[in-house]
Amino acid sequence: MKRFHVHVAVNELAESIRFYSAVFGAEPSVLKDDYAKWMLDDPRINFAISKRGHAAGVNHLGFQVEGNDELHEMHTRLEVADAAPVEQNGQACCYAKSDKYWVTDPQGIAWETFHTLENIPVFGEDTKVKLTATACCVPRAPVTRKATQDPAPCCVPTRTDQAASGSS
Repeated sequence: MKRFHVHVAVNELAESIRFYSAVFGAEPSVLKDDYAKWMLDDPRINFAISKRGHAAGVNHLGFQVEGNDELHEMHTRLEVADAAPVEQNGQACCYAKSDKYWVTDPQGIAWETFHTLENIPVFGEDTKVKLTATACCVPRAPVTRKATQDPAPCCVPTRTDQAASGSS
């Protein structure tokens, strides 16, 4: 069964944890210095917040699936939607290692579909594309740059980015 996922960037983590704990009637199931996550069954949601140098607001939306079959089913749906999914396997991000697909919707909102493989002790960073020090989990394939230049800033992949990176 799928679980809806919302990741919100916040300015003040402690204040936001107090607020969302009251709204959800539960304490976070994961709590770190820069991150908190609630795994709720009513509503069935994986709601995460982080303070990692991004503008406050919705960072990305998505679906957490329970296994490879559901992940492949969602991949097919993303292709039918003509969303050009960017695949990542074994990615360390948000204190978890996951297989995932990234797309953007027609408004440019990042959507992550993922299957969590295991929890890890660090926030992690995208290993497919080296990101800046304030990297988020939403990867971007490098735009045309010389090898000596800094990597592309963190943002969601686009069809042009995907073609340039050779991702499938």
